[in-house]
Amino acid sequence: MIKFTPFESHVVPMSIDNIDTDQIIPARFLKTISKDGLGDQLFCDWRYDAAGTPKPDFILNQDWAKQCQVLVAGDNFGCGSSREHAPWALTQYGFRAVVSTSFADIFKSNALKNSLVPVVVDSATHQKLMALPRDAKVALDLAAQTLRLPDGTVVTFPVDAFSKYLLLEGVDELGYILQQDEAIKAYEAGRASTLNTLAA
Repeated sequence: MIKFTPFESHVVPMSIDNIDTDQIIPARFLKTISKDGLGDQLFCDWRYDAAGTPKPDFILNQDWAKQCQVLVAGDNFGCGSSREHAPWALTQYGFRAVVSTSFADIFKSNALKNSLVPVVVDSATHQKLMALPRDAKVALDLAAQTLRLPDGTVVTFPVDAFSKYLLLEGVDELGYILQQDEAIKAYEAGRASTLNTLAA
């Protein structure tokens, strides 16, 4: 994982409520254990026609959207099944954050474990984001937990402290445990000398 740093980006507005994980990445693509290529399958059933040809009017197929790192989605984003492939597909496309008024809990947890920041904002801020012109940029700072809009408005968003630490350090949960290697060794060394394995 790469350390999560502040960035600025244009946004992709997708004002659809209750986008579930099967719409984000259909079940037929879940056989893989690799993230490679999943960005091409993101929103596959909306993005391509029956012959597999990209639909030119779908927003992710437009050239300007391909450089965006922020998706602004409708309410209750990521509902449905608990597939980790959903944040994989989003990050492989290039998104670093998804903004919504609410997220499904399991999707939110999976996103944080895969370098995708779920940003919860109030309805008024969400409406502003949806109405942004295409050339406008937002700025996201995970360390400060802030999202700055082009008009200067700064909103804060919640994120649990442990997930925030992992993202800023660029490590997953296993990496965090490995960071504690010396402390674990010291504890085990002291414990072994006092542990009576022959006690009844």
